[in-house]
Amino acid sequence: MSLTIQMQAIGAPEVLVAVDVDVPPPGPCQVQVRQTAIGVNFIDIYHRIGLYPLPHLPAVIGVEGAGVVEAVGPEVSGIEVGDRVAYAGLPPGAYAERRNLPDARVVKIPERISDRVAGSAMLRGLTAHMLLHKVYSIQPGDFVLVHAAAGGLGQFLTRWAKRLGATVIATVGSEAKIGPAEAAGADLVVLHTASDWTDTVKRASGGLGVHLACDGIGGEMLARTFASVRPFGVVASVGQAAGPVPAVDVSQLGPVRCISLSRPSVIAYANDATLYRPAAADLFAVLTDGLPSNIGGEYSLREAARAHSDLEGGRTTGSLILLP
Repeated sequence: MSLTIQMQAIGAPEVLVAVDVDVPPPGPCQVQVRQTAIGVNFIDIYHRIGLYPLPHLPAVIGVEGAGVVEAVGPEVSGIEVGDRVAYAGLPPGAYAERRNLPDARVVKIPERISDRVAGSAMLRGLTAHMLLHKVYSIQPGDFVLVHAAAGGLGQFLTRWAKRLGATVIATVGSEAKIGPAEAAGADLVVLHTASDWTDTVKRASGGLGVHLACDGIGGEMLARTFASVRPFGVVASVGQAAGPVPAVDVSQLGPVRCISLSRPSVIAYANDATLYRPAAADLFAVLTDGLPSNIGGEYSLREAARAHSDLEGGRTTGSLILLP
C-alpha cells in the first residue's frame, strides 16, 4: 500500500485527504519510484482550485519529485532498480509514497545532489532555464527584474541570473522578505507595494528599464511591469499567485515601448523531449557546481494541506517539499 494524498474535490486545502492505495506493477516504458522528496508548487494550487482543471476526481496532484527506482517495466532501458531519479512535468500524481512514471520523465540524480534538493529544484530549475536561456538569452551586463524574489522560483532565478552575469533587481511584498532576496544575491530589493517601484527599477537599470522581467505574481502586477522594461525587452508572465492575468491591450507593448510579452509554460517545456533532458542536464550541472537551492519548508506528506495553506498565505520563502 502507498500513502497517497487525494484531491477529492475542487476547493480549499482541506480537500486534500490521505488515503492508502495499491500501486500496480509498472507497465511498458514505466518505472516505479519510491519517493523521498516531493516538490510543492503553485501549479498544485492551481489544480486544486480548478484554475487548471484535471480530467477527473478524485485525483492526485503534484508534478515534481525525487526518489529511488523500485521496479522497471518492460521496454525500459537505461534505468535500473536502485537508481536515484528525479522528475518534473506531467502526468500529475507526485503526492504519494510510490508512483509509476514514464521512463522518459525520470532523470538520474548526480551523486553530489541530495534527493531533497533534486526533488525541490526540478520544476523551478527548469523554469529558470526556460526564462534565462529560451525566453531571453541573458548576457553579462543585462538587467533582470524578478518578482516575488524571496520565493522558491524567485531565489533560484536570482542566483542563476547572477551566475550568468546579470544585474538582478528584485521585488518582494514585505520587509520580512527583503533579507532572503538579498541573500539570494539580488543587487537591489524593492517593495512592490510601493507606488513608485517601477521608477526605482528604471533608475537602477540605467534609466532605460530591464532587459527581462519575470512576473510570477499576475493580477494587476503584469500591467505595471510593462513600465519597468526597456525597448525591445521582454516581460515573461509565468504565474498568477495574486489572481488571473488580465487581458492585455497590444497597444501597451508598442510602438513607443517596443517590448515583447511572453506567456511560457514550464510544463510545455518539460513535455518537449528535445528540451527536457538537456535542460535537466544544465540544471544538475549548475547545482553540482555549487548553485544553492534553498529549501524553505519541509512537511510530512500528510501535511500537504498545511503546506498549501502556508504557500497560498505568503508565509513561506524558498522551496517547499513533502517528505513521505
